[in-house]
Amino acid sequence: MSPQSSQKTAILSVYNKTGLLDLAKGLSQNGIRLLASGGTAKLIREAGMEVFDVSNITHAPEMLGGRVKTLHPAVHAGILARNLESDEKDLAEQNIDKVDYVVCNLYPFKDTIAKVNVTVPEAVEEIDIGGVTLLRAAAKNHSRVTILSDPEDYPGFLEELSKGEVTESSKKLYALKAFEHTADYDDAISEFFRKRYAGDGVQQLTLRYGANPHQKPAQAFVKSGNLPFKVLAGSPGYINLLDALNSWGLVKELKTALNLPAAASFKHVSPAGAAVGVPLSEVEKKLCFVEDIEGLDDSPLACAYARARGADRMSSFGDWIALSDVVDAVTAKIISREVSDGVIAPGYDEKALEILKKKKGGRYTILQMDTSYEPPSVETRQVYGVSLSQARNAVEIDANTFSRVLTGNTELPKQAVIDLTVATIALKYTQSNSVCYAKNGQVVGLGAGQQSRIHCTRLAGDKADNWWFRQHPKIFEFKWKKGTKRPDKSNAIDLFVSGQVPDKDAGMERELYESVFEEVPVELTAEEKKEWKNKFSDVAISSDAFFPFVDNVFRAAASGVKYMAAPGGSVNDKAVHDAAEKCGIVFVEQETRLFHH
Repeated sequence: MSPQSSQKTAILSVYNKTGLLDLAKGLSQNGIRLLASGGTAKLIREAGMEVFDVSNITHAPEMLGGRVKTLHPAVHAGILARNLESDEKDLAEQNIDKVDYVVCNLYPFKDTIAKVNVTVPEAVEEIDIGGVTLLRAAAKNHSRVTILSDPEDYPGFLEELSKGEVTESSKKLYALKAFEHTADYDDAISEFFRKRYAGDGVQQLTLRYGANPHQKPAQAFVKSGNLPFKVLAGSPGYINLLDALNSWGLVKELKTALNLPAAASFKHVSPAGAAVGVPLSEVEKKLCFVEDIEGLDDSPLACAYARARGADRMSSFGDWIALSDVVDAVTAKIISREVSDGVIAPGYDEKALEILKKKKGGRYTILQMDTSYEPPSVETRQVYGVSLSQARNAVEIDANTFSRVLTGNTELPKQAVIDLTVATIALKYTQSNSVCYAKNGQVVGLGAGQQSRIHCTRLAGDKADNWWFRQHPKIFEFKWKKGTKRPDKSNAIDLFVSGQVPDKDAGMERELYESVFEEVPVELTAEEKKEWKNKFSDVAISSDAFFPFVDNVFRAAASGVKYMAAPGGSVNDKAVHDAAEKCGIVFVEQETRLFHH
């Protein structure tokens, strides 16, 4: 045929031959010339339909065992040519006809690599080259060329063709599907070679399982560059990495905002505690079970982790730890005697690494984070097979965040700004809804993942009260049985301060409670509780969204809150601000909602 021929041309090259013969028949009945390669041409010809080999226009045989079939200017110039005078001239000079329809799908690379013990050479032979080129060329020129890559589309295409022409909207959707087909194909190929050539933690890390043991396979990977962390010991799990990467972001931001070493104790993708390196009082050292740690006062990082772990020891049991600075031996000593899953930090000094590598018989997970790593500006996740993407929450929280005071009392001491900063950055990495109480540079109560704001405020307030009552002088007079472990002490203290000591007739439950004491402590009286709680003051609270009702203010005030920060936007904003004023609370409107899911 010559370039001046009015007969339209279709090129067919498919691995999946479902519906091929019906499609070929429909094309022929509409006067379209069929060109095909290899097995596609053979099947059509055996069905008694006229079909020409691609070699008829390339004047070159298939070669290299089928590796080269359609890669030729006679094919791709015909596909890529536009309805432009210059393109028509080029085709005429080379005696090339336009191609109007391309039907193509690819070798089953995914099926091949799913086979047990598949080799690289076996996989390589299933990497389609010509087919991908056909798809991309036709999809690129979809304003003129119709590209079919999915047999499911054949009937609809033929129906439109029988009415005269394929609609523009259909061409666009077919082109989109072709681009998605090649993108998915390339993803499968790159994933295969990523595991083979850049596995073992370079660009990809195979995990034992996902969130639960039955969720296999599981992996962590990046599509370019290297993973931003190195595994120095142990083997991180799926949830470990969720905690590690979220907690790293938190401590990195705290360090940037306050220029102090920071630590976080994470459980199930929310902080149980977070703090900066403010020195601990003697009482706080006892509260955190670190009064015997030598060199603690000389290690701000160790102080930060002691505070983070001590905020809510019950929730921190089995935590993931994040540390903003190179870990020293003092910090490692604290970690070594607590139950935790792993730690992420920018580095470890020699003695610290030696201490941590002995933990869990050498199975304790130790990750080293690349401090220069910045995540992409757009983040994507998948929920029930649907991909969601959004700009990463890159808002910066610092002292300027708390400059808009709405109450008559505008005084915000330096410590209050530190505490509001700690609370607000913690919220940025906490499952919403969330409310956080902070004091002395640390989280003291965090209510996460509640559907109701007041329940967040109550939960966090109860935790803050717990933290405060754990510092009651009577706690430090407890006479523990020799050999009582820290978790058992923490549990007994929690029961004591929360008023949930089992009744004396509670049988085994009471026996277990009494079993950790040499002398069972007398419970606090109502008067003692009231007196101690009244001493709780100068607490900061932050919310990831507006407080919708004044009950949040009253509950916060009951736990010593003097500084409150939240975004606006509620119809009840004024009532909330007025309630804060009456309670003697300085209310700051920070202008960014911080939902996190």
